[in-house]
Amino acid sequence: MNAPSDDLAAIRNLLEPIRHPETGKSLVASPDSLEVTRHGETFEAVVRIERYSAPLRERLEASCRERLEAGGGSIAGRGTVRVELRSAERPVPRLGQVGITVKSVIAVGSGKGGVGKSTVSVGLAMALQKYGARVGLLDADVYGPSVPTLTGVGGQPRIVDDKIEPLRSEGLPVMSMGLLVPATEAIIWRGPMLHQAVTRFVRDVAWGDLDYLIVDMPPGTGDVAITLSQMLPIQGAVVVCTPQDVALADAIKAVGMLRKVNVPILGVVENMSGFVCPGCSRRYDIFGKGGAREYAEQEGLPLLGELPITMAIRECGDAGAMWKLLDDPHQRPAFLSLARELVAVIASRNAAAPPRPSLPVLG
Repeated sequence: MNAPSDDLAAIRNLLEPIRHPETGKSLVASPDSLEVTRHGETFEAVVRIERYSAPLRERLEASCRERLEAGGGSIAGRGTVRVELRSAERPVPRLGQVGITVKSVIAVGSGKGGVGKSTVSVGLAMALQKYGARVGLLDADVYGPSVPTLTGVGGQPRIVDDKIEPLRSEGLPVMSMGLLVPATEAIIWRGPMLHQAVTRFVRDVAWGDLDYLIVDMPPGTGDVAITLSQMLPIQGAVVVCTPQDVALADAIKAVGMLRKVNVPILGVVENMSGFVCPGCSRRYDIFGKGGAREYAEQEGLPLLGELPITMAIRECGDAGAMWKLLDDPHQRPAFLSLARELVAVIASRNAAAPPRPSLPVLG
């Protein structure tokens, strides 16, 4: 039975204000993003998204349902509406001078060491992967590479077809200077050598097709950020700080440096945001509270997350099993929320300046 065209149009009109997270356009702007049909007494609204936007899947589905329920009177008595999200895919673009195939490069930086930047980088990468995105993790902190310790990878990477094969932690491809230089050897390099090393890590590594490349940056301001900004169109940076004033002062410097090299700031993460007692689960704000939130509000930046301190952070990091944090009752929701909020910020920027073409359908 064919539905009258005005019934289908009413459903499409209800969904028109919702923006597709990848294209930034209205769901109804492209037939590849939304299909509305009727099967008996049921209308079906099918929305297609990529794995890239998987963290927003539930949020997008809920928005569609809310719009349809709020305007349900327009189709009352003629059937019910079912919303379904399905997978879509498009070719991964080659980015920058080195031609890496990735949809978004995300830099994770800080103004100083010791704020847990590498922990946030690893946790964010693993949370995005948990949602189903294809993620790579590049440890560009050449002076203090800690990603191998946190992820449990080790040994010399192999060379296959003139490409460096990244090591993998629970399926996550990882590359780090810590895999190439003995742990006891100090790295004393100037700008040209840093540029060469970072270029090789991006250009000569067999990353494959990625949705996200998470780059753990060196702390402070220096040559690596400049090199990466010249090589790649970085989607943006996540700035990590802790609640106390001295850490915020350094975060402000990091934001200023990133802006000078034209890297957009996607948001701020407050790490060590309260200690959670393993015995009673009570929270203690040993480094203060709310400093990053206040700074983000002053600068008009999103606060992407407030990550607590738990014993699991130390235990999983020391054991090289950071992926186990996604089983921890305190860390799992914090890191999954961080991934969602980051992708939501990217989606909102796409809505402001839609960069993507329509999506080919894979079914």
